Amino acid sequence: MPFDFHPDAVQGVQLAFDFDAAPVCVAPFAPKAPRRQTNYHAGLTAEGLVERYYARRGARLLHSRWRGPGGEIDLILGEGDRVVFVEVKKSKTHARAVQRVSARQMQRIQASAEAYLDRCPKGSLTEVRIDVALVDGQGVVRTIENAPLAA
Repeated sequence: MPFDFHPDAVQGVQLAFDFDAAPVCVAPFAPKAPRRQTNYHAGLTAEGLVERYYARRGARLLHSRWRGPGGEIDLILGEGDRVVFVEVKKSKTHARAVQRVSARQMQRIQASAEAYLDRCPKGSLTEVRIDVALVDGQGVVRTIENAPLAA
């Protein structure tokens, strides 16, 4: 029985022929994505989940991945007259995610937050808060409001 094959009908699949056997589908070779790229996209996904979590509570996004002298702040949100700086950590569990937050990192976030506030019009803010948002492997978000700046 002849095998009718149209290359345009199947994209991304290679056929290997053994003339004594039926054709076998072989998945195309795809090298693993570099770990850095995978982590980058996982971080973006986690930040999106956290942004939606805060949006459901009435917050609005002011900036994402804002860079200051101390480093990057993942999310800067507005809650009325309050500005909330959020560090997002993703891991398999919330416990593992919180372990990835260092005192030094929180100090850098504070330095960048102060630089951001220096750019805001004076008298426009009444409150400031730094939160840590934890995202587990299932996408569940937990927050630590007013996170300690030093351990």
